[in-house]
Amino acid sequence: MSKEQVLTNARIVLEDSILDGSVLIRDGKIADISHGTTNTGEDFEGDYLLPGLIELHTDHLEAHYSPRPGVRWLKIAAIQAHDAQVVTSGITTVFDCLRLGSDEDGGFQKGEMRSMADALAQAKQEGRLRADHLIHLRCEVSTSDVLDHYEDFQNDPQVKLVSLMDHAPGQRQFQTMDQYTLYYKSKRGLSDAEFGKFVERQQALSAKYAGPHRDALAKACAERGITIASHDDATIAHVDESISYGIKLAEFPTSFEAAEASHRAGLSVLMGAPNIVRGKSHSGNIAARDLADRGVLDVLSSDYVPFSLIHAPFVLADELEAIDLPKAIAMVSTTPARTVGLDDRGRIAVGLRADIARVHRQEGIPVVRSVWREGRRVA
Repeated sequence: MSKEQVLTNARIVLEDSILDGSVLIRDGKIADISHGTTNTGEDFEGDYLLPGLIELHTDHLEAHYSPRPGVRWLKIAAIQAHDAQVVTSGITTVFDCLRLGSDEDGGFQKGEMRSMADALAQAKQEGRLRADHLIHLRCEVSTSDVLDHYEDFQNDPQVKLVSLMDHAPGQRQFQTMDQYTLYYKSKRGLSDAEFGKFVERQQALSAKYAGPHRDALAKACAERGITIASHDDATIAHVDESISYGIKLAEFPTSFEAAEASHRAGLSVLMGAPNIVRGKSHSGNIAARDLADRGVLDVLSSDYVPFSLIHAPFVLADELEAIDLPKAIAMVSTTPARTVGLDDRGRIAVGLRADIARVHRQEGIPVVRSVWREGRRVA
C-alpha cells in the first residue's frame, strides 16, 4: 500500500520560480506539485518549502571528533552530534570531510580516518543518522603518506568526492608569506628562526610530493568515477591543470581570475557560506559575495558553520540584485547535486526524492522548522 502525505499552503522554491501551492509525497518521492491550498495535509502557513540542502565540504565532523588538541571523542557519538546539527540546518545530504595525509599540524594517523568511515557505515546501518552521509576525502598532496592513507578507501562506496590540496607556503591559499605567517607563525608561537625552518620543510615537501601525488590521485579517482575537486586555485595555470585532470568542482579559488576561468570552463565554483554571511574571507582571500555579484559563484558550502548554508542564500537574495531566492537556493541544492552526479535529489520536482525543508523567514535569520528525508520527517 502506498504511503502519501500532503504539504500545503507553502511557498515552494522551484529551480526558477516560487510557487504558492502544495506538494504530494508518495512512497518517499515527490508525486505532484500543484497551485493553491488543499483542505487536507500539513499547513505550512506560508513558510518556504525548499529542497533539502546538499553540503559538499564540511569540516564539522572533525571538530566533533577532535574538539581539543590531542582529544579524540567517541566516533559514533561525534557522528550523531554532527548529524543533529546538520539536519536542523536544513541539510539532508552531507559529504563529510575526512583528512588524509599527516603534516606538521598533526593530522590523523593511518587507519584513523578509515575507522571513522567504518563508524559512519555502522551508524547508517543501525539507523542512527537522519541525514544521508557520504564521504569527501581531503587529500593533502604535499605530504609523504597521503597515498598510503588513500589506500584505506580504495574500495569504499561511500567515497563520492576527493579534493586535491596543497597548503604549502607560496602555493594556492598561501601565495603570499603575509597570509602564511599570520596563519602559522602566530598560531604556533614560533620564533623567526623556527618559522624559517618550518617554511623550508613545507616547501621542500611540496616540491617533492605534490605533483606525483596529484597525478596518482586524479588517475585513481577517474578510474572509479569519483568526482574530483581542486582546492584554492589561484592562477590560470592552476585552472588549466584542473581542467586537464577532469576536475568538476573548484573549491575556494583565491583570485577572481581563477574563479572566472573555472566557471567559464564548466567547473562549479564553490565558496564558503560563512564568507557570505560575514562579508569576507577569514583568511584574507576574495569575498564570495563579489564572485556572486559577477556571476561566477555556483555552489556554497557551510565549511565550518553548518547553519550558514541556510542563512547565506537569503543574504545573497536580499543584497544582490542579480540573484533571486531560487537562484541562491540552487547554490545549496540543485548545482551541488548535479556536480557530483546525484540526479535523484536537489530540486522540488516530480519523481525526485522528497528531501525537503520547511523554513520560516519574515526577515533576518531564517528558522528551519521541519525537515524530511525521502518523505520521512527527521527534524
